[in-house]
Amino acid sequence: MTDTAANAPVSAPANASERTDRALSNLAVAGFIWRQWMRKPRLYGAYVGFMALATLADVFVPVAAGRLIDAISGSGADPAGGAHWMALALFLALAAGVNIARQIGVRIEIIATSAVMAEMTTDAFARVQAFSADWHANAFAGALVRKITRGMRAFEEITMYLWAGILPGLGVTYGLGVYMLLNWPVAGAYVLAVNTAFIVMTVVMMERYVRPQNLISNARDADLGGAVADTLSSINTVKGFGAEARETGRFAAVAAGWKREIRKTWFRFVNTWLAQTVAVLALQAGLAGLLLGQWQSGQASAGDVAFALTAFLVMAGYMRRFGEEVQSLQKGMDDIQDVAGFMAEPLQIADAPGAPDFRPGTGEIAFDQVRFTYAGQDAPLYEDFTLTIRAGEKIALVGPTGSGKSTFVKLIQRLYDVDSGAIRIDGQDVRDVSQASLRRAIAVVPQDPALFHRTIAENIAYARPGASRDDVIAAARRARAHGFIEALPQGYDTLVGERGIKLSGGERQRVAIARAILADAPILVFDEATSSLDNETERDIQAALAEVTQGKTAIVIAHRLSTIRDADRILVFQGGAIVEQGTHAELSARPGGAYSRLAALAQA
Repeated sequence: MTDTAANAPVSAPANASERTDRALSNLAVAGFIWRQWMRKPRLYGAYVGFMALATLADVFVPVAAGRLIDAISGSGADPAGGAHWMALALFLALAAGVNIARQIGVRIEIIATSAVMAEMTTDAFARVQAFSADWHANAFAGALVRKITRGMRAFEEITMYLWAGILPGLGVTYGLGVYMLLNWPVAGAYVLAVNTAFIVMTVVMMERYVRPQNLISNARDADLGGAVADTLSSINTVKGFGAEARETGRFAAVAAGWKREIRKTWFRFVNTWLAQTVAVLALQAGLAGLLLGQWQSGQASAGDVAFALTAFLVMAGYMRRFGEEVQSLQKGMDDIQDVAGFMAEPLQIADAPGAPDFRPGTGEIAFDQVRFTYAGQDAPLYEDFTLTIRAGEKIALVGPTGSGKSTFVKLIQRLYDVDSGAIRIDGQDVRDVSQASLRRAIAVVPQDPALFHRTIAENIAYARPGASRDDVIAAARRARAHGFIEALPQGYDTLVGERGIKLSGGERQRVAIARAILADAPILVFDEATSSLDNETERDIQAALAEVTQGKTAIVIAHRLSTIRDADRILVFQGGAIVEQGTHAELSARPGGAYSRLAALAQA
């Protein structure tokens, strides 16, 4: 479109620190993650149940080890008896139970998490698609891809670290601490105190010390993806100006910013590990000293000491992993927060609750006292704008850049909402029907059509996915595209490259016209649809357009006035208002009029 850029303010992408100011709280992210788990409540319930069984068995492994030592070394030990074999059987059964329960639980988790990841990512993709065109104009496609895929992996890590690591670790360490408290109060109290201090320290350091920096490095990571996509999507422009080295330098600067921030993040992780290591060593020294003292005074047996040593090894392992897993959990929470934010962010343009589908009719369009202002601008572009386009009428929109022509089309499609007044198509307010059904009734051929990296046939059939190959070919013939398509080595099965880069501008436009023809919508919009064509092809396309617009409402945005001479009515826009309207002959007959001036400039 031609005038949107002049009217809509362009916002520079927010820097990393600005974006992290809008970060969701851990509580909000946790709520989002909980809702994902609730997609598969039975599977996750079974998973948690098996993890709980494994944790319970793990608590009693050191107890069984102590009983085994007592059975073979105590004063009443009887080699001929079976007590030591029973103790060994219990020890082995508990150890095996830990691993069996974990194996079953993890297999259930794989089934549940893979399904949820696919559904969550699909929902995030759908949500991002539903955001307004204005929202996407201020977002990097590459950064969005990175955020969504990073969030998908983060969900897997959060689930694994929380349910298979952190919570079982807490259960085992506190379970053993309580057991010690009941048998050796001083040792138990010490263990519980050290564990609690360790956990509080870890959580506080992650939330207050690591997380703020991690959010900044995540934003820099998204900048990397955005920088790659921004350059590679315009690679022909880069090569056309011989700017590869310049773009590499620009990317290197972005990468250097990422390197700076990620180093800070990683060093904060390492500093946290150091503090956690000190706590583990304090537990080791204190617990060993206390239990040896109990043994020396005759208040603990050799089996009790063996229990304490085994318990320490189990707890130390969990504590070391706890520190790492909390860090990984926090990183996962930070990584998934973009996806959580997408789902929490309200739609800029939303369907009314229960909005029905648009009912295509004859294509009458009515603007009723419309007022419209672009976000960030003080003065409205349209003020009390009223216009009716009759069904089947061919309308041409002309005027200087920024006069409101493209905005007119965007409002019809409801890519923006009006401030006041109403826009009705076939008597239906565009705000009262679903956006998707409305836009299916309006076929648009843009000035610079973007095609998907799919076959030519798929790009044409995008307007009507169920169309047969014969229908696709018929549309291509009417758009005067069949000839060049057939000349390609793979014909209609030719892949066109990203955004259709393998085709020339004129070829892309003819494919886009074929796509609009196949849509068979009651309203057709052509935005400089012949601007990239040579004169001969333009004449062919003009004849095709004259044919396909028969019986349909057609809106043509044009700077080349030669393309609109046959319009039923020409609307001359200026400053968001229609200053003249009439046929080409009527407007040309007005010396000094706005249309006459445009015609004189076009011929100059």
